[in-house]
Amino acid sequence: MVRSTRPLRLWQPAPDGERPPWYVLMFRVSAVLAALVVLGIFFYYAFRLTLSPVQDNGQAGGNTDPGRSLRFYLDDPTPDTVRQLGGNLILLAPLGVLLPVVAVALRGPIRLALVAGLVSLAIEGVQQFLVMGRAFDIDDVILNVAGVVLAYLVAGRRISYALRGRP
Repeated sequence: MVRSTRPLRLWQPAPDGERPPWYVLMFRVSAVLAALVVLGIFFYYAFRLTLSPVQDNGQAGGNTDPGRSLRFYLDDPTPDTVRQLGGNLILLAPLGVLLPVVAVALRGPIRLALVAGLVSLAIEGVQQFLVMGRAFDIDDVILNVAGVVLAYLVAGRRISYALRGRP
């Protein structure tokens, strides 16, 4: 095996037929392990936040009509509107940064949208059937997925390339 004389940067793939130096591999393994730890902490707090019972005074109602909750909030904006819409946008957004670092196969907005949609549907389903005071809302799923894709497009792609290398 012939070694190239040019230095290899952390974000560059090794030339064909060569392996990256050990320190590059160790850096990438460390980045993945750190992302897994942060992902675990993130899921703990996200599930704790979304799967805790709330006092709703019998007002929680499900929504399977896309856009209905969004129209309700936007027709009469209040501080609760910002909290509700913004909270759903940022709730799963860290997945758009962490998942492409953990698994390069999850790079790309469509792949991340599918994973985020499944995670969000699971959360909403558990809220509907198992958590008092919570209900399924398809608009929450839409906002969660939009937040993940936006986070990926703004930062996740660059961070993943920097830590794991380009394809």
